[in-house]
Amino acid sequence: MRARTLILVFLAILLAGGTAFLARNYLATERTRTIEEAKPLALAAPSKSVLVAHVDIKRGQILRPEDTSWQIWPEGGLDKNYIVLGGPPVPARTPESFKGYVARNPISAGEPITDNRVIEPGTRGFLAAVLRPGMRALSVPVSVTSGIAGFIFPGDQVDLMLSYSVPPAVLGGGYDHKAIETVMRDIRVIAIDQRMESKPGEAVPAHTATFEVTPKQAEIIALATRLGEMFLTLRSLVPTPQEALATEQATSETAGQNPSDAPVAATATCTIDSEVSPLLPQVNSGGGGCDASTSVVTILRGGGAAAATTATPGATTTPPAGKGS
Repeated sequence: MRARTLILVFLAILLAGGTAFLARNYLATERTRTIEEAKPLALAAPSKSVLVAHVDIKRGQILRPEDTSWQIWPEGGLDKNYIVLGGPPVPARTPESFKGYVARNPISAGEPITDNRVIEPGTRGFLAAVLRPGMRALSVPVSVTSGIAGFIFPGDQVDLMLSYSVPPAVLGGGYDHKAIETVMRDIRVIAIDQRMESKPGEAVPAHTATFEVTPKQAEIIALATRLGEMFLTLRSLVPTPQEALATEQATSETAGQNPSDAPVAATATCTIDSEVSPLLPQVNSGGGGCDASTSVVTILRGGGAAAATTATPGATTTPPAGKGS
């Protein structure tokens, strides 16, 4: 009886010890799991992002911040020339830092932006990359008045006016008239002084303005600067229906032509000084002094005659005497 009691006591002690050990291990495991769940989740290491073209970029296109974006790039495919998010140099380069750059060559959407694919403003080759094929860059001097007090910026469309003196022999009489004429319409300003970009809210009077023109337009503007004083007139961003129609017709007529063969300007207009002040001598023609009227010259060839019209500034229009044979 005594031995049986000792065995039962030993078994009870053994069961109690095993239960305590299991309970202790269970509580320790639960405590560890609770602590692990309370820890903040470790963030995954960020993937490398590369600056790429967000849209198709044409050669000579001036970049805007919305033209580029960040795109995740495979770690093994990174090139040392790629612009990496958070990478060197310091401060980091962003889409905003490429504003005003120009594409040296076409860049397809999704292609990485690299320094050899774009040209920084003010560096060598920038102006030539901005020009469209077949176009030329020409600068003319401007003043505070002729340059609209510094409120013309790169990218604006302007008209060019020329103020000059008209000799008495042209309009008749003995008075040296003054006239102003619109010699060029709707041309693009690509630079003011040596800047091809403008800062928001900044209006600085310029000394030169550079235009994008055809070779023929460049000749006319260069000669006009020798004839008198040039003035710029700023065009509205929203053209009138008549202006939009004229632009559409000019585009359709010159499609496929060499830029040097394109029309120089739309219908020319000019104003003579006698239209401004009635105290000045009037032009003999009685009509608009700047309008070239037509006169008829009879040309004899053998036994036939033909009537040809010639433009004569300030002359009265003469109806044809008859039809040529």
